[in-house]
Amino acid sequence: MTTVHRHLTVHGRVQGVGYRWSMVQAAERLGVQGWVRNRRNGTVEAMAWGDADAVEALVAWARQGPLDAHVERVDLAEAPSPEEAFEGFEARETL
Repeated sequence: MTTVHRHLTVHGRVQGVGYRWSMVQAAERLGVQGWVRNRRNGTVEAMAWGDADAVEALVAWARQGPLDAHVERVDLAEAPSPEEAFEGFEARETL
């Protein structure tokens, strides 16, 4: 199993539509660890790590989002290994 770490910035109508909650649910189904939060600039930011196939499946989900979202694009970057240990995937407060 190959573990990967990804940083996502999601642009579009992605706040106020249940995007964070839906991403938490998707990540938990896939077994991906990390977090998601709204940014004051209107984007959603997420850090995801886990099995490469599972993380890529979450990235694919992020490009669609929940039903009421309108994702314009997802900026994706490799991320360093997390400094903090996580069990699961959590929604964080807006930054």
